Amino acid sequence: MSEESKILAGVPDASRLPPAGASGYPHPIIAREGWSFIAVSVMAAGLAHWLAGAGWAAPLWLVTLFMVQFFRDPPRAVPQDLRAVLSPADGRVVTVERTRDPYLERDALKMSVFMNVFNAHSNRSPVDGEIRDAWHHPGKFFNAALSKSSLENERAALWIRTAGGADVTCVQIAGLIARRILCYAQAGNRLARGERYGFIRFGSRVDVYMPLESRPVAAVGDKVYATETILAVLP
Repeated sequence: MSEESKILAGVPDASRLPPAGASGYPHPIIAREGWSFIAVSVMAAGLAHWLAGAGWAAPLWLVTLFMVQFFRDPPRAVPQDLRAVLSPADGRVVTVERTRDPYLERDALKMSVFMNVFNAHSNRSPVDGEIRDAWHHPGKFFNAALSKSSLENERAALWIRTAGGADVTCVQIAGLIARRILCYAQAGNRLARGERYGFIRFGSRVDVYMPLESRPVAAVGDKVYATETILAVLP
């Protein structure tokens, strides 16, 4: 069986990321990154309800509901087009442009997805491929909807090379409220399309740089869903 076939079939590989694998998904519905937040909010609301009554506890129960919706993490269906570049995040497309990829020093098609606090925040691989390199840059916390956040905010980037030789750079960017980028992928790992590899807490953005000849499918303003929405098609 070819390496690409193994990835699509979900065959285990030592270089894959077990916590994020599409098969044997370990935490459907609620992301594991939110378990502690939800547990604390439930205990606080329950204690307030017991000591002071429902009226005083109501705001804390609302916080609990917010935590549950923020950390929701449902499984997603993966499109079968091998040339498709999938959205790595839920949100809205805020950028579609030809620009410079600052990580691979090339001209590229850049598409950006902005996540607000009401979007699911799991980040998933846009393509099948091997991670050739990974970077983390400390930075500021501007509003992630602004273009300057791509170069000035805290960010974590992955260089993914597909089996067909296409290079895709996927960048997690912290936002005005987001203060924690979680990226579980490392150079040498293999990712399958739709495979969960990271999480950003409380509002953020993901940039995807792909070959310049790629054809955009989504447009600025489109609402997209991680894995299920095709952003572009590789040449």
